[in-house]
Amino acid sequence: MAEHRTERVGSLIREKIGELVVSGKIKDPRVDSFLSVTRVDVSRDLAYADVYVSSYKTEAGLAKGVAGLQSAAGYIQAQLARLMRIRQTPRLRFHADSGIREGFEIVRKIEKLSANEAPPEDGVSNPTINEDQRRLPASEQEAGL
Repeated sequence: MAEHRTERVGSLIREKIGELVVSGKIKDPRVDSFLSVTRVDVSRDLAYADVYVSSYKTEAGLAKGVAGLQSAAGYIQAQLARLMRIRQTPRLRFHADSGIREGFEIVRKIEKLSANEAPPEDGVSNPTINEDQRRLPASEQEAGL
């Protein structure tokens, strides 16, 4: 039962911090609207919440954003206490999460590889069939000869 509660509190914290970042209510210049809260892990006793923040910008920009959020943690925690109405608002700890940026890089690499890949001569692409098997009749290919 406690696990379900920590998940709900974590989800609510993620949603509310995301709203604060996007709306510009956090006045620290290091915090920009390109930051995204990817996940929140709340301790079982609701004393701490580890907030993971990601951005598709550079590592330095992400580090500055995390530092800005950490310096505004008291303000964010006060806003959460006002909005959530729970007895104890978790103390916030912000961490950099490079998941979004890594995802963009992987997609870019896949697109680059697919653009460099030339189509086969016969127009049929089947990586499990080698050149010798392409010369065989279909009945012999199925038999594995």
